[in-house]
Amino acid sequence: MTSPNPQDARRLWSKKTHDLTPYIPGEQPRDRQFIKLNTNENPYPPAPGVLEALKSFPIEQLKLYPDPTGLKLRTTIAEYYGLPLNQVFAGNGSDEVLAMAFQAFFDYHGDPNTATATKQIVFPDVTYSFYPVYANLYNIPFRRVALNEDFTIPLGDLAAPSAGIILANPNAPTGIALTLDQVANLASADRNRLVIVDEAYIDFGGESAVALLTEFDNILVIQTLSKSRALAGLRVGFAFGDPQLIAALERVRDSFNSYTLDSLAQTCAVAAFEDGNWFESTRAHIMATRQRTTAALERLGFTVLPSAANFIFVSHKRLAGDLLYSQLREAGILVRHFKQPRIEQFLRISIGTDAEMDRLITALETIVS
Repeated sequence: MTSPNPQDARRLWSKKTHDLTPYIPGEQPRDRQFIKLNTNENPYPPAPGVLEALKSFPIEQLKLYPDPTGLKLRTTIAEYYGLPLNQVFAGNGSDEVLAMAFQAFFDYHGDPNTATATKQIVFPDVTYSFYPVYANLYNIPFRRVALNEDFTIPLGDLAAPSAGIILANPNAPTGIALTLDQVANLASADRNRLVIVDEAYIDFGGESAVALLTEFDNILVIQTLSKSRALAGLRVGFAFGDPQLIAALERVRDSFNSYTLDSLAQTCAVAAFEDGNWFESTRAHIMATRQRTTAALERLGFTVLPSAANFIFVSHKRLAGDLLYSQLREAGILVRHFKQPRIEQFLRISIGTDAEMDRLITALETIVS
């Protein structure tokens, strides 16, 4: 019997799979050593307490399933933020938590292309590019709200009638943050509409909407340990919200995979929260490096948007974004360039160590001159 051509196996794909446009992550090079300033990772190793937790982890525990509720981790997080335990949800990275939130709170039966405004979820046109991917995957109609010319969020447009709001705060890739009052105003505009606040970068200068949860049951806050706690490789994310919002996330999780967060990740995440001195000193160092780098780039003729994240969004008045990207890559430095309208002249540059940022500035001095 003749085997079918392997390429023909695409005939077995669902229509949904054929129609998907997947998210494209930042480059993770394997063939060459680069200074990696393209994926917003923390440039410093995790807290010493995490290393100790790894050393003392009981290896025999790996033969057992992890705690599906993540009780110790959730208890640690709840105590850290001063919240009841039933207002905390933990998952396998904030992207998974976001995916579960899309499934738990938004749905639509019909053609998403013909949905009315009140049936669409909304998010900015320049923001985390996973949002439209999830919306398409789960057949959720959406519309994009254009950022202002200075890349700030037009709050009135975002607050217009819709089925829900997805908000990265600080926004990515711009780094611009909203105040707590602005987030509260969005939530107040319609108490029957959920506002998801994606706070992946909140620890680098933003104000967390966790402070609003006592007043608003229609805010869901999502955070991650990938950035400020330097645990991107362990995939730990969590959500905060009204107990009934958390219960909805748990229903989705337990209809998909009850064991989303492994034992080792839970143990290291607890240790990361307990090592508060490392956290405070490291994020302060990154913010100071961001400020110093911003000043240096502005002296070279770059426009740098005001950032409350561990990255900066920059453009040059004379040099195109793709040219800067390619020349930096030739110099052994990776940054992120987005080939999309409005931001194709910009680069997103993660904040690295002081030595790495000095190398970046030296390379740009050569390129600009």
